[in-house]
Amino acid sequence: MKKIVSLSLIILLFLSFKSIAQPRFITDSLETFVLREMQRWQVPGLAIAIVKDGKVVVCKGYGVKSIKDKQPVDEYSLFQIASNSKAFTGTSIALLDYQKKISLDAKVTSYLPWFKLYEPTSTELCTVRDLLTHRIGHGTFQGDFLNWGSNLTRKEIIEGMGRTIPKYPFRYKYGYCNAGYITAGELIPVVTGLSWDEYIKKTFFEPLGMQHTNTSFESMKNDANSCAPHSIYKGKLVQAGLTNIENMGPSASINSCVADMSKWLLMQLDSGRFNGQQIVPFKVLQETRKSQMISNDFNSRLFPSKHFANYGLGWNSYDYNSMRVWEHSGGANGFVTKTEFIPEANLGVIVYTNSDANSLYDAMAKQIIEAYLNMPYRNVSEIYFNRSAPGVEKEKKDLDSLLTLASSKVKLPVDIKKFEGAYSNYTYGTMLIKAEKGKLKMYLKHHPDNIGQLEYLGNNKFLCTYSDITCGIEVLPFTLENGEVKSLDVKVNDFIDYETYTFEHLLESITIEKKPN
Repeated sequence: MKKIVSLSLIILLFLSFKSIAQPRFITDSLETFVLREMQRWQVPGLAIAIVKDGKVVVCKGYGVKSIKDKQPVDEYSLFQIASNSKAFTGTSIALLDYQKKISLDAKVTSYLPWFKLYEPTSTELCTVRDLLTHRIGHGTFQGDFLNWGSNLTRKEIIEGMGRTIPKYPFRYKYGYCNAGYITAGELIPVVTGLSWDEYIKKTFFEPLGMQHTNTSFESMKNDANSCAPHSIYKGKLVQAGLTNIENMGPSASINSCVADMSKWLLMQLDSGRFNGQQIVPFKVLQETRKSQMISNDFNSRLFPSKHFANYGLGWNSYDYNSMRVWEHSGGANGFVTKTEFIPEANLGVIVYTNSDANSLYDAMAKQIIEAYLNMPYRNVSEIYFNRSAPGVEKEKKDLDSLLTLASSKVKLPVDIKKFEGAYSNYTYGTMLIKAEKGKLKMYLKHHPDNIGQLEYLGNNKFLCTYSDITCGIEVLPFTLENGEVKSLDVKVNDFIDYETYTFEHLLESITIEKKPN
């Protein structure tokens, strides 16, 4: 009998040791690796949380919150987690569906009678599920030039969807749509009487003890432990201004830290439970994880074990080394972030960075996952960097050439006054171009703090330098006919929107009002 008891104890000790044992990369090399790769990518600050077998095994910050004051990042430092917010919205709607307060397959117009897409048939057919699965016909990021960092309300953003000409037929192809998630989130007050912000605080933040997490721009701006946003601008690391994306709400406005978000992953990995309490029924989580739309058909030499990528309700899913992964990334001005979890391995990983000009946030998550799945070691970050470096170098050289040309003061084809006036685009609305001290400046109605300075390059093209550095420095062509300015094609950085928007020159004047300080 003693032998049986002893054998049982040995087995239990072995299983216990196996469940808590961590890969050597995590125990011996993680910090050295992180700090080295942060330097490679010029990332000022980074935070990581790793959840394994029901425990938080790593929860730590690295680097600094700001390159100006150089205060250290810790596990409670806040980041704008942007589209990692979508999983909260998808779970909220799935929970309300489970509670019979809303139906995922009901028409959106049954909750918002004023809701419209560009095509009347699409308006009539569009369901709540369509909004959450990015299949309403828009191209990825289409319309975000209008919405992101704008002075529009959430209702005005939804109304703008009716002026967005779809890129694809309805339900034909995946096209990542932030406005769709804003619309879905705005159904919550219709059926609960609570705003999206109040609902996710009451339903998730408070029960999970996520006391540092919020959806408020003012809270993020005024919190002493908030990270500042950074980017690479003209080849140099710079600190940027914090962008107000509170109007993006259900698609992007959560501010959080890895300590808080590790609790969200503990709940995901324990079938909806946290500290013994059922926060969300497991059926609800299962609904969010169902594949609804093919988002990418993978054929990658870098990830040969990855064969598909699908989208659910706020989660991407893909296979990795024969295991199913659910994940989402987030990108805001000066931040890129990642959340991944693998129920089969009882593993979750969070990586947040306070720079928008890196792929380390994704590479670091993959590095950690590969360590836990006992895959052969490779430096994923180095591979990412080497693949992107030639393109980054070319982009810098091209920009340097454009800046040199712009500084040479090429003569305008017509009098500068002919470029002045109001311009209009059906989707965006209006903007104003004015000549000030011999230079043209572009004032966008819905982005009054983002001013574009135009410098002539020749051939009716201008170099536009936006005051919001995330919008980039872009070449914008005017169309002239018989010496008259007819239109201007406007573009911002692909990080925000891939599309080009043609603004027609108007005869009447308009006024651009700046937001009060």
